[in-house]
Amino acid sequence: MVDNAPILTHQHGGLTIEGYSRAAVQTYWRISELKIGFDLGAQPWDFMGTPTWFITHSHLDHIAALPVYVARRRMMKMEPPTIYLPQEALEDARKLLIIMHRLDRGRMICNLEGIVAGQEIELSRDHVVTPFRTTHTIPSLGFMVWERRNKLKEEYHGLPGEQIRDLRLSGVQVTREVRTPLLAYTGDTSPKGLDDYPPVFEAKILITELSFIRPGHRREKIHKFGHMHLDDLLEREAKFKNELIIAAHFSTRYHPNEVKRYLEAKLPAGLRERVKLWL
Repeated sequence: MVDNAPILTHQHGGLTIEGYSRAAVQTYWRISELKIGFDLGAQPWDFMGTPTWFITHSHLDHIAALPVYVARRRMMKMEPPTIYLPQEALEDARKLLIIMHRLDRGRMICNLEGIVAGQEIELSRDHVVTPFRTTHTIPSLGFMVWERRNKLKEEYHGLPGEQIRDLRLSGVQVTREVRTPLLAYTGDTSPKGLDDYPPVFEAKILITELSFIRPGHRREKIHKFGHMHLDDLLEREAKFKNELIIAAHFSTRYHPNEVKRYLEAKLPAGLRERVKLWL
């Protein structure tokens, strides 16, 4: 493995969350079991094999490594990847790849898909992704990964297996699809991005930004520039039903030790035991 970018790792509920995120530096995440990644602010060599990526917005610390990733896949003779990003950024992202093609003399082959909030992207039989609108300084999306299962409809509970089989063979729909919010990734957003999409508070795993923590930083300015403050998290304590909340994207003006000390002191017990600081 080539160690060209830092990777932190955490496992929860059968999923491995990997990546790194620091405001204005670089953000990238991978969920290996789902074969997907979020954002391409940098591109660890080990992440190259992940074939599907979701980009939240087109700020450099979230998209700068797009041509690097695409070029590496081609160089290693891998299948062209699929990259989803906000529809508003699609044409400029294509132009970026065209320019890099001219500079690098290497073809930038990928499936680049512009998407909108509410659209559904099928990952597999068991998982589907829904983009949701977030609030940042440019068009941006968060992403919800849903786990879906087919369950027997209530009216058929208690019937013998043979009868259920015969109903199914006769064309009767005996099951219904049930979706569970599995993993939510917000990217950069003000609190409105969470409040406007309540399933983020129900997802088993929530990966969200927490760019600012000090009390002297004015929240109205932070929100204007599409970010979150620790007080925003604290005010929503009762809303968070998540098993795990990964707080990331801290401002570079904070030393990691300051973040750890401050949040350990400020987070109430009910949140502290579920919040993991990505530092």
